[in-house]
Amino acid sequence: MRRPNIVVIMADQLAPHFCGAYGHPTVKTPHIDALAARGMRFDAAYCNSPLCAPSRFAFMSGQLISRIAAYDNASEFKASVPTFAHYLKALGYRTCLSGKMHFVGPDQKHGFEDRVTTDIYPADFAWTPDWEAPDERIDKWYHNMQTVKESGVAIATFQTDYDDEVEFAARRWLIDRGRDRAAGDAAPFCMVASFIHPHDPYVAKPEWWNLYSDLDVPMPDYTLTPEEQDPYSRRVMDGIEASYVPLNDEEVRRARRAYLANVSYFDSKVGAIIKALEDIGERDNTIVIVTADHGDMLGERGLWYKMNFFEHSARVPLIMAGPEIACGAAASACSLVDLLPTFIDIAGGTDAILGEPIDGRSLMSLARGQVDTVDEAIGEYCAEMTPYPVFMIRRGALKYIHCDPDPPQLYDLEQDPGERTNVANDPAYIKQARAFAAEVAHRWDSEALRKDVIATQKSRRALHAAMEAGACEAWDYTPRRDATQEYVRNHMDWTAAAARYRYPPRKENSE
Repeated sequence: MRRPNIVVIMADQLAPHFCGAYGHPTVKTPHIDALAARGMRFDAAYCNSPLCAPSRFAFMSGQLISRIAAYDNASEFKASVPTFAHYLKALGYRTCLSGKMHFVGPDQKHGFEDRVTTDIYPADFAWTPDWEAPDERIDKWYHNMQTVKESGVAIATFQTDYDDEVEFAARRWLIDRGRDRAAGDAAPFCMVASFIHPHDPYVAKPEWWNLYSDLDVPMPDYTLTPEEQDPYSRRVMDGIEASYVPLNDEEVRRARRAYLANVSYFDSKVGAIIKALEDIGERDNTIVIVTADHGDMLGERGLWYKMNFFEHSARVPLIMAGPEIACGAAASACSLVDLLPTFIDIAGGTDAILGEPIDGRSLMSLARGQVDTVDEAIGEYCAEMTPYPVFMIRRGALKYIHCDPDPPQLYDLEQDPGERTNVANDPAYIKQARAFAAEVAHRWDSEALRKDVIATQKSRRALHAAMEAGACEAWDYTPRRDATQEYVRNHMDWTAAAARYRYPPRKENSE
């Protein structure tokens, strides 16, 4: 049997709580549900940083953000950091990225042989926060409640334009692999198709909005006022303006309805990619992974978007299906850094290929329905709305959250899945709380990390000012395309071009 292909279909800001496969009562996600029904659903998968770019850099590198200085949405992803795309190419895979990966810096491919779309967000240092003025909003790009208030329906948005392009480009690339197979090229491939939905703004196309009524939209289970929040959550609430821009029930329901609609829209993209694999005869030899970069609070606890380590923000869907993948659910905690070693494992590689230390482990034992002795996920947050690093350790049923100026938080997710009771000072948990505190102190030097974050922020703001003054070319990715070699041109035999593009190829003896 040939080595399996790998196809990752990534959402942006999709909490597993809003997928049918994870138990949402009304959302319509038939393609994700079907994938889960024939594969493994990971029930405690986390991002390593609840923000787009840092999470994606950890996913690509298999390393925590503190190791590679991937602190925020304007941190450079250095070209010297090996990614799973590099390793898989070295192992003989054809690799492709279609869609968003929020690469920041002049390297806009990071090991992908093919990149078939541009990105949706800036590739420069414009979105650099300032930890020396953590209470100051940068209104040009900080989240705010206006996004929620403007939720609703539109024929088109920049996000739907983008995702439709991502789907088209991904499907075309996969059809080309079918053409390659027909011509005798049996090399395995890895493709990442990365969509922006259901990320805010919460605006849906009519056909997806109309899948739902207001009665299909559960309201948040648990909300807190600004005065009831823990100090870190209050800073986030202030930063996104939720503390002083009130929302009424109709606005919350409208945003959540649009979000569900956009989850269904994303699910349709999952279906399109899987259909393309079926069309080229590769579904049964492809491991398909559906995941996201982080979740969305969507009004739970009175919070929106991400930027915290509560379950709706920090957990991600993770579903795998394909050859050698068992049907079932895996309870062990894991995270996005585990996917790089998982891909190397799938490709038949070993740790000997690694160019740098990694922080993850292969999930293939869990995917095959076997026992994994590790039950752990580590998270770090070093971006806006905090003046100090925030750390998370999820081990077994317990989740510990630490930020130097704030009281520690400890939740027993088995007893309290809604994270309503902080047991850090509960006598019944005092031993575990002390052990976690000691582990945080041993694992991280928070003060040193804070100094490094501030130093890189200063450097990037200075560089961005120079770039704005014309000091360099834009880093935004433009896909390479040579129209003189496409379709039918004067230097081609059009019958030969027609035969090359036709898939499946015409049999010589067919009438």
